[in-house]
Amino acid sequence: MSRDMDAKSPRLSVVIPVYNSHGSLRTLMERLVPALEACGAAHEIILVNDGSADGSWKVVDALSKEHPFVRGINLMRNYGQHNALLCGIRAAEYEVVVTIDDDLQHPPEELEKLLAALTDDVDVVYGTPKREQHGFFRDLASKLTKIALQSAMGAATARKVSAFRVMRTHLRDAFDGYRSPHVNIDILLTWATTSFVAVDVAHDERRVGASNYTFRKLVTHAINMVTGFSTLPLQLASWIGFACTLFGVLVLATVVIRYLLVGSSVPGFSFLASVVALFSGAQLLALGIIGEYVARIHARSLERPAYVVRSDTAEPS
Repeated sequence: MSRDMDAKSPRLSVVIPVYNSHGSLRTLMERLVPALEACGAAHEIILVNDGSADGSWKVVDALSKEHPFVRGINLMRNYGQHNALLCGIRAAEYEVVVTIDDDLQHPPEELEKLLAALTDDVDVVYGTPKREQHGFFRDLASKLTKIALQSAMGAATARKVSAFRVMRTHLRDAFDGYRSPHVNIDILLTWATTSFVAVDVAHDERRVGASNYTFRKLVTHAINMVTGFSTLPLQLASWIGFACTLFGVLVLATVVIRYLLVGSSVPGFSFLASVVALFSGAQLLALGIIGEYVARIHARSLERPAYVVRSDTAEPS
């Protein structure tokens, strides 16, 4: 499934999640293949079609027939970028996995920088954009997502994560049994290693199509990461409850002291109503956070798959 290259170089499995990118796939291949050959490593390219609706699978299927080192996997529907990546990572056959987007914003020519940083004491290398080319709101949502990711990962490198990664394939053994539909590759990698580094790479403007990650989707993704892989919201709810309880005790002490010293209570219905509203809001917030976790427990009990494969070009037709 690969070309014979320098035996000393680690063999590379390049995983590319594909979604509505029929206009950029061939250009990506034209740039990616020479970049892989320049690295002097045997390689395979795994294109995972994540329920595209624009004919991307036809391009993937054609590329797999034109190149023996290209494998196409067609998912039943759109499961999400990280779910598609998980499918491709599990299908990888070689020692090192490279992940890269299909929109050419990550130049394949920068791959050599990532591989150079993958030393013996490093397990994962991220290609961090020097300057992102998404737009103000998209970049803002991306920063919020990385803050949430840092909370879930517990690693400083979280602020520098990128879809352009190089990782050692054996790391997938740590999450081989992961079956939840909520997937985040970067968090799963922390189950296997703490050895992350990041290198600066160029980041080009998207020339074909539009990004599928809107501001709303990124914020939703951040919430999913925090509630799916971290107990921080529960801890936050506990602290809010503690703060409200302390405030209530102070209010009660004020009323009692005023009554003992002055002989009258604090007048005004508005004051009482505001205190009740404060406590009610805190309780509802805590219940909402707990509800998010209960919903995730329910989702896991259903054992929904992270993805389902419709067809695979590696299988005989």
